[in-house]
Amino acid sequence: MNAPLSLSVIIIAKNEAAMIGDCLRSVSGLASQVVVVDSGSTDGTQALCREMGATVVGTDWPGFGPQKNRALALATQEWVLSLDADERLGPGLRTEIETLLRGAPPFEVYRMPRRSSFCGRFMKHSGWWPDPVVRLWRRGSGRFSDDLVHERLLHEGKAGMLANPIIHLAVRELSESLAKMNSYSGAGARSLAAKGKTGSVALGALRALWTFLRTYFLKLGILDGREGFVLAVLNAEGTFHKYAKLALRPR
Repeated sequence: MNAPLSLSVIIIAKNEAAMIGDCLRSVSGLASQVVVVDSGSTDGTQALCREMGATVVGTDWPGFGPQKNRALALATQEWVLSLDADERLGPGLRTEIETLLRGAPPFEVYRMPRRSSFCGRFMKHSGWWPDPVVRLWRRGSGRFSDDLVHERLLHEGKAGMLANPIIHLAVRELSESLAKMNSYSGAGARSLAAKGKTGSVALGALRALWTFLRTYFLKLGILDGREGFVLAVLNAEGTFHKYAKLALRPR
């Protein structure tokens, strides 16, 4: 068996005991370092991760971007791979990363497609595929934006593209999506408020309508069956809630 790569895997988590085990197994033996930054799990996530060989650091929750930068600051290896607890490497992607890093990578930063499931269905449209995301980079070549939600890796230069996807078990059942929508819309409203933005219920309604039309028709969610319709509705609802929360926030 080949020795682990000079690769740090960084993961942020809270109450992910049901999901994070498969994530960790998918990188087992590949990375020299696995770091999990946990924001107060009460379901045994921290103990499970330690049992599986990860370094676990407990902390508060400052938002997605700042939390991922905390994890990045703990990375010590030449390359960094960022995963969420509900993501995992399939065999194809794992082999592709291993082959790439054992050679002479021509790029400092790499993106890869992400195949996401919604209520048991892997979506082929709706803006969820191929959904390329930047997740692999040479340490020092990038850092996360400070966005509370929908953070992104900030980097210079062109990113290479890998062929195999991350597997993302995004939403197992509808109740999960409703909880995420509430959390993300709140964080989105706070981010807009911090930038001095203002909103209104009417603006929220218009943006929600556009979000539905874009997801269901322009991004072909209509071809994803009933799940595509439900996802378009939820996207629209999340957009409305974000602007409604912005408009009605306490003064």
